[in-house]
Amino acid sequence: MRCDRLIAAAVSRVLGLVLAIIISLSSVTQSFAFEPVKISRDDRALNLTATTDIYANQGEAFQVSTAPGSDGIRRRIEVQASTPNHQGDWAVFALANVSEEQLERVIVAPHFRLVNSKVIWPDLGSQRIDAITPSEGFALDRVPSADADVFRITLNPGSVVTFVAELATPSLPQIYLWEPDAYKDTINSFTLYRGIVLGIAGLLAVFLTILFVVKGTSMLPAAAALAWAVLAYICVDFGFLEKLISITSSDVRIWRACAEVALASSLVIFLFTYLNLNRWHVHLGHATFAWVIGLVLLYGVAIYDPSIASGIARISLSLTATAGILLIVYLGLNRYDRAILLVPTWALFMVWLFGGWLTVSGQLDNDIIQPALGGGLVLIVLLIGFTVMQHAFAGGAYQQGLFSDLERQSLALMGSGDTVWDWDVARDRLVTTPDVAVRLGMQLGSMHGPVRNWIPRLHPDDRDRFKATLDVLLEQRKGRLHHEFRVRAEDGHYHWLQIRARPVLGSNGEIIRCVGTIVDVTEPKNSVERLLSDALHDNLTGLPNRQLFLDRLQSILSIAAGSDNVRPTVMAIDIDRYKQVNDALGIAAGDNILIALTRRLRRLLKPQDTLARISGDQFGIILVSERDPAKVADFADAVAQAIMVPINFAQREVILTASVGLSSWVDQQENAVSMLGDAELAMYRAKRGGGNKVEPFRPAFRGNDTPDRLQVETDLRRALERRELSMAYQPIIQLSDGEIVGFEALMRWEHPKRGLIPPSEFIPIAETCDLIEPLGIFALECATSDLGTWEKVTGELPIFMSVNLSSAQLLNADLFNEIRALLNRTGCDPHRLKLELTESMMMDNPEQARLILDKLKDLGVSLALDDFGTGYSSLGYLTQFPFDTIKIDKSLVLDHSERGEVLLRSIINMVRSMDMTVVAEGIGTDEDAAELARLGCPYGQSYLFGAPMPADAVQRLLRERFPLTRRA
Repeated sequence: MRCDRLIAAAVSRVLGLVLAIIISLSSVTQSFAFEPVKISRDDRALNLTATTDIYANQGEAFQVSTAPGSDGIRRRIEVQASTPNHQGDWAVFALANVSEEQLERVIVAPHFRLVNSKVIWPDLGSQRIDAITPSEGFALDRVPSADADVFRITLNPGSVVTFVAELATPSLPQIYLWEPDAYKDTINSFTLYRGIVLGIAGLLAVFLTILFVVKGTSMLPAAAALAWAVLAYICVDFGFLEKLISITSSDVRIWRACAEVALASSLVIFLFTYLNLNRWHVHLGHATFAWVIGLVLLYGVAIYDPSIASGIARISLSLTATAGILLIVYLGLNRYDRAILLVPTWALFMVWLFGGWLTVSGQLDNDIIQPALGGGLVLIVLLIGFTVMQHAFAGGAYQQGLFSDLERQSLALMGSGDTVWDWDVARDRLVTTPDVAVRLGMQLGSMHGPVRNWIPRLHPDDRDRFKATLDVLLEQRKGRLHHEFRVRAEDGHYHWLQIRARPVLGSNGEIIRCVGTIVDVTEPKNSVERLLSDALHDNLTGLPNRQLFLDRLQSILSIAAGSDNVRPTVMAIDIDRYKQVNDALGIAAGDNILIALTRRLRRLLKPQDTLARISGDQFGIILVSERDPAKVADFADAVAQAIMVPINFAQREVILTASVGLSSWVDQQENAVSMLGDAELAMYRAKRGGGNKVEPFRPAFRGNDTPDRLQVETDLRRALERRELSMAYQPIIQLSDGEIVGFEALMRWEHPKRGLIPPSEFIPIAETCDLIEPLGIFALECATSDLGTWEKVTGELPIFMSVNLSSAQLLNADLFNEIRALLNRTGCDPHRLKLELTESMMMDNPEQARLILDKLKDLGVSLALDDFGTGYSSLGYLTQFPFDTIKIDKSLVLDHSERGEVLLRSIINMVRSMDMTVVAEGIGTDEDAAELARLGCPYGQSYLFGAPMPADAVQRLLRERFPLTRRA
């Protein structure tokens, strides 16, 4: 029984012990310490980082097994966190005093260590250890220090002590064990070094600032800003800032990040300013400005997350270094002296940056590297100071203008960029400086030597003239050499060179040397040739223009007068419906079509024939190769058939026809102008007959066609006097409800004999004479008067009146005064009048047009840009000119392709966002009107809503539409 009781008691104790262990394990975490670090009396400094174990997220209570003592027994200790917000991070290490003396030591954990701090999200330092608890005795005493966590310990002889450190951060970059005096001596030595570096950095910053005040060049403030940024970084890194102001360890992280951002931004500014990059390309200035603005924004980021700001700043330093290398190499190869002078400084900066990368990545690990990098920064600024001083105080005698006439001439020659041409006649050796062979793509020095070496390289037409010019100079022994010739470059192209030289006579009166300059004048020569070609040729097709065509025709007529074998025929070819093609497909498509037609017509001609572009869509042919009338007619038919061949453009098949007029030479008294005029008269007759036909000239055409234009002009003058002109008004409606909101005034001419003449026939004639301005004033006066008449009958109407302006009116300086006087005379409200203009009108004189339109806008008159979507459609006009209405051309409205719909929607949205009104022209169906209303287009104008009608019809319409207006 007793034995059973003993067994039961033993089992009870074991269960109790197990239960206690389980309970303890549920509340704390246990760990095991490694072997202790042995310390002797001679050990002055030990690095404990590798022998220290880090335990993260272990809670506020932490258990650990101590290192075995002198008796070999491991004990367990439990440590409670001393701070309420402890994150549960602990560090454990053990020390063993193997000496026979009591040892005094200090444990040091630096707050910040550049080594292994990383580039992205770097560790910017903070308090590392809150407290240290030993396995024996009381908690360690903290020694005051701004740069590190320092704790004093005492180790008895033969003792083995395990230390548990309560960490303030999850990481512990470095922990040391120092002998107190040695630690103090090390701190003092670093303090001396840091003081010297800090003093030099401060002096450099102050000196460069003073230098900037004295000299004022742009590179000096950039260098001074960089020096101050380095000084700020040194102050933070060396702990000097904490001695100036009272800051916490978390504040130090912000200051350190801001210092690195300042260093990165000031380096970018210095590189941009010193190399004067804004003079190379404006986009470099924009990119640098954006770069600096981005770095400046990092100051705000540093307040919330210093690590992100510091990481971006370090990346910016690397990018700046790389960009600096590329710029220095490029500009140095182009002999830019500033880039060359910056090479030593930038090389040192690259070495410093490489060392910094090795340090932050942990590949370079010692206590000297961090202060050494700070000293390297100061050395870089020192070199930068020397470099900018060379520019600040450079110039010497040249800057003061103290140089001789010979030096002045030498500098002028160098500044002009010309090549020196030096011919030693006595030795027959020719040298150019710099070597002209390099400019011609040949091997260096290949053009040096005897003059005869140049002959094979000259153009065959210039060789004899070149030799004769030099021979005459040598025979005359006086004068100047001024000669232009062509030299073949290595790529086979010829360059025009110009020599301007003078001979140097020896004591015997013979020429011993000829010295001057040789200049490449290829570009000026080509420019002159282009100007001559442009004056006589069409820029688009390269064909002769009207002037050259007439000149060649006159020459052929002179030959024909004395020869029976030459009987020229002139053809005037006009492309039918070319304007419609241009309007539908655009100007670019029209130009491509003209080029294609030019190639087709050229294939039909023989070398003695001439093809020319007479005007926009009109070609001319001088046919000399055929004399037989039947063959001439066949040739004309072949021309018409060639033009009718379909042209594929933008997945469309374009089929064109031509009206061809023929004029054959039969009268020896006829000149080129009259012969071309006869061909054009025949062409106009073919066009009037419906086009797509060949019409030979008959003398009767002169009597019937020539007076037409003059007669129309005479009749138009009489029409103004006799009031034969009238106005028709086409309604502009609101798409949402179909209500009339305005009218566009359109001019009509009812000729007493010819009937109704369309504006397309008489307006161009009026523009070529002095009738267009009276017509414009007539249209304005009629429109405003009719609007007033309607309102007298129906009352005040919520409508406006649109009137077209011509280019001649817009260029008239008195237009503003005339419109103001007309409004006063008719009593029309300026806000009810809308003037419509096209883009082409403003292109003649955009500045004057803008001034006049601004005055009209101030008067209260509305302005509309008509036919938007055709012509140039320059968006710049929408901001340069005070338009408030955009009228979209019917070509865009009727384009139901996917791209057309996207373009139409974009135009409407753009115009609406600019607070302008949109009017769609040429709406074809009700569905199109509904779709435009859905897209946000408020107004429409089309025959769908009403054809142009006379004033009395409008009055009846308004009386029906607004019956209550008069009564109100």
